[in-house]
Amino acid sequence: MSPLTVPAPAKLNLFLHVTGRRADGYHLLQTVFQLLDTGDTLSFEAADALSLNDIPGVPPDQNLVLRAARALQQHTGTQHGTRIHLDKKLPAGGGLGGGSSDAASTLLALNRLWDLRLDIDTLAGIGLGLGADVPVFVRGRSAFAEGIGEHLTPVDLPARWFVVVNPGCHVETARIFRDSSLTRDTPLMTIAALREPGFANRFRNDCEAVVRRLYPVVSEALDWLGQFGTARLTGTGACVFLATDAEQEARRILLQLPSPFTGFVARGVNISPAHLSLGE
Repeated sequence: MSPLTVPAPAKLNLFLHVTGRRADGYHLLQTVFQLLDTGDTLSFEAADALSLNDIPGVPPDQNLVLRAARALQQHTGTQHGTRIHLDKKLPAGGGLGGGSSDAASTLLALNRLWDLRLDIDTLAGIGLGLGADVPVFVRGRSAFAEGIGEHLTPVDLPARWFVVVNPGCHVETARIFRDSSLTRDTPLMTIAALREPGFANRFRNDCEAVVRRLYPVVSEALDWLGQFGTARLTGTGACVFLATDAEQEARRILLQLPSPFTGFVARGVNISPAHLSLGE
C-alpha cells in the first residue's frame, strides 16, 4: 500500500438562506458550495494502528480526521491502520469547511489506501454522520445544497477568483443558529435562479446580521472588504470573501489588507482537487 497525499480544499457559501427548522432543531438551508483550489493537505501511510499528528487546539479524539477513519473502520470491519499527517492551513471556525473537507479527504484516501472499494454514495452517507458539510467534499463538486446541506445538485459555476479575509476569531456555529434574531423563513428558491444574470447580487447570507452583532471584528472585516465590491460572509463565518473576475485584481486587493487581518487569494473550481489527485 503506497503512501498517499491528498488535498482537502476549502469551500465558500456563495449565499446561505435559512428556510425553516426541523422538529429535531436542525435548520433547513439553501446554499451554493463553491469549492476552491486552496486548503489543507493530508498524507497517509500504512501502519498497524491509527495515528494523527498533533493539531494545536484540537484534542485528537475530537478531530474529524480520526473520527472519519474510525467511522470507515466501523462500517467495513477493516483492521487496517494508517499514519496520518495533517498540514493545517484553514482556520477553525472560519466557515471554510476545513474540518469537513479533512474528513472527506480522509474517507476518499483510506477507501483507496485500504482497498475498500466503497462507492461515493456510501462514503457520502458515512460522511453525513460526521457533519452536514462532509458530503459535498466527498462528492467533490461545487453544488447547490438543500435540506441540512445533504441534498446536493452539482452546478457549473463561472471561473472567478476570490479574496478571502480571516478576521482572526472563532465563530461558534451553534451560537449563531440558536440566536432568536436569526431569520428562519427565507422563501425557497429554485436552482434555475442560479442561471439568471446577476444571481449572486440577489441573494444573501441570513447569518450575517447575527454574526456582525455578536462578533464585531467580523463586521469590521466585511466593511473593509466591502469597499471593493460585494463582500459576503461564508457559512456562519468568521471568514469573509469577495469575488473578482481576475487573479490580478484579487491580489491587488489582498495587498491592501490591514493588520491584524490575514487572508489569501484562491480560484473557484467545479471539481475538487482531492478528486483530481485521486483520479476520480
